[in-house]
Amino acid sequence: MSLVNVGTVAFDAIETPFGKTDKIIGGACTYISLAASYFTKQAKIVSVVGEDFPQETLDMFKAKDIITEGLQVKQGEKTFFWSGKYHNDMNSRDTIDTQLNVLENFDPVIPDSYQDCEYLMLGNLTPSLQLKVIESMEVRPKLIVLDTMNFWMEIAMPDLKKVIKEIGVLTINDEEARLLSGEYSLRKAARKILEMGPTTLIIKKGEHGALLFGGDKVFYAPALPLEEVFDPTGAGDTFPGGFIGHLASTGDLSWENMKNAIIMGSAMASFTVEKFGIERLRDLSMEEIADRINEFAELTNFSLEFPSKVK
Repeated sequence: MSLVNVGTVAFDAIETPFGKTDKIIGGACTYISLAASYFTKQAKIVSVVGEDFPQETLDMFKAKDIITEGLQVKQGEKTFFWSGKYHNDMNSRDTIDTQLNVLENFDPVIPDSYQDCEYLMLGNLTPSLQLKVIESMEVRPKLIVLDTMNFWMEIAMPDLKKVIKEIGVLTINDEEARLLSGEYSLRKAARKILEMGPTTLIIKKGEHGALLFGGDKVFYAPALPLEEVFDPTGAGDTFPGGFIGHLASTGDLSWENMKNAIIMGSAMASFTVEKFGIERLRDLSMEEIADRINEFAELTNFSLEFPSKVK
């Protein structure tokens, strides 16, 4: 199944209570594509980098069977860079530096070889660019998944609402769901957001798991309690990568398989936080992924016979 991932391929510099890094590989499209590559072959990237982007990472994409024909390399320019510092709770962070560089004038181009796209994953980007990508597809994909953030809700809400009308699945966190809907209750927020266009909504709650909404149905996927969390950067992008990777590999968009996909996304995100950047995500074995999925199954599996009468 043809999967196209659109978003940033970037450099990050990260500091957490467990250590700090110099420039390492990051970006939404990087995490999404790596996560999806464990489920479906030849995931296709649409992004932009500068001439300073390392060839070894491009080689790694190729080794993972990730197609980079849509990855523009701008000579004489620098790759998008973000630097941040996480607080002790690992849930909040401060942005130290943001250098848009090539991203400032990014114009996503969809190669002809990408036009067979059945699954389109729109990573966090300017809503107008996300809409442009949708309009660039000659045939509407079977499923469009959109990730966005509170920044765009604050400065580009009209454009964001336009693109939300065109998608099948929206993935945001709980703070963003409340901001987008104007409702504090996540159940009420979900109802309002689903009225905006998507048929399915995922609300990510970090260490507290994720909620899946569709019509009047709700499913909760827990987060796996981990002994160590080194770096949460990229977990929110790895999650939809695992989610859409599973859907693309199975071709099944039923509610039951959406539930499976959200577990896959949660499992992949749980690997990402165990080391800095993509270090853990890039070298997983299928046995490790299977074991992690089994951990999720055991976490929520129970047998209970509730008495018909209180004794």
